[in-house]
Amino acid sequence: MLKHAVLVGLIQALQAKPTALCYVDSHAGRGRYDLRAEQAEKTGEHHGGIQRLAGVAALPPLLADYLRQVAACNADAEAVTIYPGSPLLAQSLLREQDRAILCELHPEEAAALKALFRDDPRLAVHQRDGYGALKALLPPVQRRGVVLIDPPFEAQAGEFATIESALRPALARWPSGVYAIWYPIKQDADVVPFHRWLAHEAGAARVLVAEVLLRPADTPLRLNGCGMAIVNPPWRFEQALQPALDVLARHLGDAGLGRSRLTWLAGP
Repeated sequence: MLKHAVLVGLIQALQAKPTALCYVDSHAGRGRYDLRAEQAEKTGEHHGGIQRLAGVAALPPLLADYLRQVAACNADAEAVTIYPGSPLLAQSLLREQDRAILCELHPEEAAALKALFRDDPRLAVHQRDGYGALKALLPPVQRRGVVLIDPPFEAQAGEFATIESALRPALARWPSGVYAIWYPIKQDADVVPFHRWLAHEAGAARVLVAEVLLRPADTPLRLNGCGMAIVNPPWRFEQALQPALDVLARHLGDAGLGRSRLTWLAGP
């Protein structure tokens, strides 16, 4: 939810200018998820996430805009049964002049993604490794836009290293692009080296980190929270983020243990 709320906010902020933008998704998934499906019911994650937030009144604008996009994917706005992944959220926001590049390596997921967007020429689906695509496809023709890097993090420390090796040349090729990197938080100590790299070695002048913790980050055996590192965030984007982070922490955290953090690693 943090990832998708941030994504909606970034795209909308960039659309303050009429010139075309490009959305690039490195790990796009299948784009659309049925929360009634067996796998979704097995994990039950949505019951503690989107279903809980859907009933909250007077949301800050960033979260309200995000929930409107989710509701638009459902026949009944009061019952969320279909959850849009990042590609579907992006599609709902793209203007006629905007474009999207969606990368997904898994054959079945890529096939589902191609089927979902077969009739929309604004979105191009590539069955390929997303990290390699950053090197091959950046900068986009539009020269403005946002890149979402959202890997599966099967090996936490190893994934951070892979992100670093892909992000450095991407920034060199497209230094003005906005990059949003999602990461899980199990233990704070696992994230600190990545933050240090972003602050001192990535070569970015402005890096903003937004995190939501559902419980103390003190065990590697569970997901205790997550973060979004935003390179080149739009002007004053942190002002829209803070109230959204506070609401997520308050309503999704365990028994009053939720908390949020908003930190400039470089800049502003």
